[in-house]
Amino acid sequence: MMRQAANQKGIALPVMLIMLAVMMISTVYLLRSTNSTTMTASNLAYENSLSKAADLGIHRAYQWLNSRVDRNELWVNVPAAGYVATANPDPAQGVSNPAFWNGAVTIAPTAENPNTIQYVIHRMCMEQGAYNTATNNCVQTAARQKVQAKTRVGDSLSSDAPAYQGKPQLHYVITTRISGPRGGNVMNQAVVMMGP
Repeated sequence: MMRQAANQKGIALPVMLIMLAVMMISTVYLLRSTNSTTMTASNLAYENSLSKAADLGIHRAYQWLNSRVDRNELWVNVPAAGYVATANPDPAQGVSNPAFWNGAVTIAPTAENPNTIQYVIHRMCMEQGAYNTATNNCVQTAARQKVQAKTRVGDSLSSDAPAYQGKPQLHYVITTRISGPRGGNVMNQAVVMMGP
Protein backbone atom coordinates (compact mmCIF):
# COMPACT_ATOMS: atom_id res chain seq x y z
CA MET A 1 0.00 0.00 0.00
CA MET A 2 2.88 2.35 0.71
CA ARG A 3 4.39 1.61 -2.66
CA GLN A 4 1.13 2.50 -4.53
CA ALA A 5 0.83 5.89 -2.74
CA ALA A 6 4.41 6.75 -3.61
CA ASN A 7 3.77 6.10 -7.33
CA GLN A 8 0.69 8.37 -7.38
CA LYS A 9 2.53 11.41 -5.95
CA GLY A 10 4.70 11.77 -9.06
CA ILE A 11 1.71 12.00 -11.51
CA ALA A 12 0.21 15.20 -10.06
CA LEU A 13 3.15 17.41 -11.04
CA PRO A 14 3.10 16.68 -14.84
CA VAL A 15 -0.72 16.97 -14.92
CA MET A 16 -0.55 20.37 -13.20
CA LEU A 17 2.21 21.56 -15.54
CA ILE A 18 0.11 20.57 -18.59
CA MET A 19 -2.93 22.37 -17.13
CA LEU A 20 -0.84 25.49 -16.44
CA ALA A 21 0.52 25.45 -20.03
CA VAL A 22 -3.03 25.18 -21.43
CA MET A 23 -4.20 28.05 -19.19
CA MET A 24 -1.22 30.18 -20.22
CA ILE A 25 -1.85 29.58 -23.95
CA SER A 26 -5.55 30.40 -23.47
CA THR A 27 -4.65 33.63 -21.67
CA VAL A 28 -2.27 34.70 -24.45
CA TYR A 29 -4.95 33.92 -27.07
CA LEU A 30 -7.56 35.95 -25.16
CA LEU A 31 -5.18 38.91 -24.84
CA ARG A 32 -4.42 38.82 -28.57
CA SER A 33 -8.10 38.57 -29.38
CA THR A 34 -8.88 41.57 -27.18
CA ASN A 35 -6.07 43.59 -28.76
CA SER A 36 -7.18 42.77 -32.32
CA THR A 37 -10.78 43.76 -31.48
CA THR A 38 -9.57 47.05 -30.04
CA MET A 39 -7.39 47.71 -33.09
CA THR A 40 -10.29 46.91 -35.45
CA ALA A 41 -12.58 49.31 -33.60
CA SER A 42 -9.85 51.96 -33.65
CA ASN A 43 -9.30 51.54 -37.40
CA LEU A 44 -13.04 51.78 -38.10
CA ALA A 45 -13.28 54.97 -36.04
CA TYR A 46 -10.25 56.40 -37.88
CA GLU A 47 -11.77 55.56 -41.28
CA ASN A 48 -15.07 57.12 -40.21
CA SER A 49 -13.31 60.35 -39.20
CA LEU A 50 -11.50 60.42 -42.56
CA SER A 51 -14.80 59.92 -44.37
CA LYS A 52 -16.33 62.87 -42.54
CA ALA A 53 -13.27 64.99 -43.32
CA ALA A 54 -13.53 64.03 -47.02
CA ASP A 55 -17.05 65.47 -47.06
CA LEU A 56 -15.42 68.91 -46.98
CA GLY A 57 -14.37 68.29 -50.59
CA ILE A 58 -17.95 67.45 -51.56
CA HIS A 59 -19.17 70.61 -49.83
CA ARG A 60 -16.61 72.85 -51.58
CA ALA A 61 -17.33 71.30 -54.98
CA TYR A 62 -21.07 71.76 -54.48
CA GLN A 63 -20.54 75.40 -53.51
CA TRP A 64 -18.59 75.94 -56.73
CA LEU A 65 -21.28 74.26 -58.86
CA ASN A 66 -24.08 76.13 -57.15
CA SER A 67 -22.33 79.49 -57.57
CA ARG A 68 -22.37 79.21 -61.40
CA VAL A 69 -25.01 81.74 -62.40
CA ASP A 70 -24.39 81.18 -66.11
CA ARG A 71 -24.81 77.42 -66.61
CA ASN A 72 -23.18 77.68 -70.05
CA GLU A 73 -19.85 77.88 -68.18
CA LEU A 74 -20.39 74.19 -67.38
CA TRP A 75 -20.33 73.17 -71.06
CA VAL A 76 -16.51 73.08 -71.08
CA ASN A 77 -13.79 71.89 -68.72
CA VAL A 78 -12.69 74.26 -65.94
CA PRO A 79 -9.39 72.70 -64.77
CA ALA A 80 -8.74 75.36 -62.10
CA ALA A 81 -11.99 74.33 -60.37
CA GLY A 82 -11.55 70.56 -60.79
CA TYR A 83 -14.46 70.47 -63.24
CA VAL A 84 -14.59 68.04 -66.16
CA ALA A 85 -17.49 68.50 -68.61
CA THR A 86 -17.50 64.81 -69.57
CA ALA A 87 -17.95 61.53 -67.73
CA ASN A 88 -15.11 59.40 -66.38
CA PRO A 89 -12.63 58.73 -69.24
CA ASP A 90 -12.41 54.99 -68.50
CA PRO A 91 -15.33 53.61 -66.44
CA ALA A 92 -13.71 50.18 -66.36
CA GLN A 93 -10.90 51.50 -64.14
CA GLY A 94 -12.97 54.03 -62.16
CA VAL A 95 -11.30 56.13 -59.49
CA SER A 96 -8.10 54.07 -59.60
CA ASN A 97 -7.38 55.45 -63.07
CA PRO A 98 -4.95 58.42 -62.77
CA ALA A 99 -6.77 60.13 -65.67
CA PHE A 100 -9.86 60.30 -63.46
CA TRP A 101 -8.06 62.79 -61.18
CA ASN A 102 -6.74 65.10 -63.93
CA GLY A 103 -7.36 68.68 -62.85
CA ALA A 104 -8.40 67.72 -59.31
CA VAL A 105 -8.51 70.55 -56.76
CA THR A 106 -6.42 70.05 -53.63
CA ILE A 107 -7.61 71.47 -50.31
CA ALA A 108 -4.51 72.15 -48.25
CA PRO A 109 -4.28 70.90 -44.67
CA THR A 110 -5.23 73.29 -41.86
CA ALA A 111 -5.03 73.15 -38.08
CA GLU A 112 -8.66 71.96 -37.96
CA ASN A 113 -8.21 69.41 -40.76
CA PRO A 114 -4.64 68.10 -40.99
CA ASN A 115 -5.42 65.94 -44.04
CA THR A 116 -4.98 66.68 -47.74
CA ILE A 117 -8.28 66.43 -49.61
CA GLN A 118 -8.76 66.30 -53.38
CA TYR A 119 -11.96 66.58 -55.37
CA VAL A 120 -13.04 66.44 -58.99
CA ILE A 121 -16.45 67.09 -60.58
CA HIS A 122 -17.61 65.15 -63.65
CA ARG A 123 -20.62 66.20 -65.71
CA MET A 124 -22.27 62.98 -66.84
CA CYS A 125 -22.12 63.74 -70.57
CA MET A 126 -20.28 61.97 -73.38
CA GLU A 127 -18.72 65.17 -74.76
CA GLN A 128 -18.25 68.84 -73.99
CA GLY A 129 -20.74 71.41 -75.17
CA ALA A 130 -24.48 71.85 -74.83
CA TYR A 131 -26.36 68.95 -73.27
CA ASN A 132 -29.14 68.92 -75.88
CA THR A 133 -27.16 68.54 -79.10
CA ALA A 134 -27.80 65.53 -81.33
CA THR A 135 -24.34 64.01 -80.69
CA ASN A 136 -24.11 64.61 -76.93
CA ASN A 137 -25.59 62.03 -74.60
CA CYS A 138 -26.06 63.21 -71.00
CA VAL A 139 -27.61 61.57 -67.95
CA GLN A 140 -30.77 63.58 -67.28
CA THR A 141 -33.64 63.52 -64.82
CA ALA A 142 -36.99 65.27 -65.09
CA ALA A 143 -37.15 68.39 -62.96
CA ARG A 144 -39.27 67.99 -59.84
CA GLN A 145 -42.66 69.49 -60.34
CA LYS A 146 -46.10 68.93 -58.90
CA VAL A 147 -47.25 67.19 -62.07
CA GLN A 148 -45.32 64.35 -63.66
CA ALA A 149 -44.25 64.58 -67.29
CA LYS A 150 -47.07 63.40 -69.52
CA THR A 151 -46.48 61.42 -72.66
CA ARG A 152 -48.84 62.17 -75.52
CA VAL A 153 -50.51 59.43 -77.51
CA GLY A 154 -48.10 58.14 -80.12
CA ASP A 155 -44.93 59.41 -78.34
CA SER A 156 -42.13 56.95 -77.78
CA LEU A 157 -41.78 55.39 -74.34
CA SER A 158 -38.24 54.18 -74.99
CA SER A 159 -35.51 55.26 -72.59
CA ASP A 160 -33.66 57.21 -75.28
CA ALA A 161 -36.72 59.37 -76.07
CA PRO A 162 -37.76 60.87 -72.72
CA ALA A 163 -40.45 63.53 -72.38
CA TYR A 164 -39.53 66.26 -69.88
CA GLN A 165 -41.61 69.11 -68.57
CA GLY A 166 -39.39 72.15 -68.97
CA LYS A 167 -35.64 71.71 -68.83
CA PRO A 168 -34.28 68.47 -67.35
CA GLN A 169 -31.70 68.29 -64.60
CA LEU A 170 -28.18 67.15 -65.48
CA HIS A 171 -26.18 64.84 -63.25
CA TYR A 172 -22.80 65.88 -61.82
CA VAL A 173 -20.70 63.40 -59.84
CA ILE A 174 -18.41 64.84 -57.17
CA THR A 175 -15.63 62.50 -56.06
CA THR A 176 -13.33 63.26 -53.13
CA ARG A 177 -10.36 61.39 -51.77
CA ILE A 178 -8.31 61.84 -48.66
CA SER A 179 -5.04 60.28 -47.55
CA GLY A 180 -4.64 60.10 -43.80
CA PRO A 181 -1.32 60.32 -41.96
CA ARG A 182 -1.52 56.66 -40.87
CA GLY A 183 -1.93 55.38 -44.42
CA GLY A 184 -5.74 55.39 -44.48
CA ASN A 185 -7.37 56.26 -47.80
CA VAL A 186 -11.04 57.15 -48.16
CA MET A 187 -13.04 58.13 -51.24
CA ASN A 188 -16.56 59.58 -51.15
CA GLN A 189 -18.91 60.36 -54.01
CA ALA A 190 -22.08 62.42 -54.32
CA VAL A 191 -24.43 62.97 -57.24
CA VAL A 192 -25.76 66.50 -57.70
CA MET A 193 -28.63 67.21 -60.08
CA MET A 194 -28.92 70.74 -61.45
CA GLY A 195 -30.69 72.38 -64.33
CA PRO A 196 -28.62 73.22 -67.43
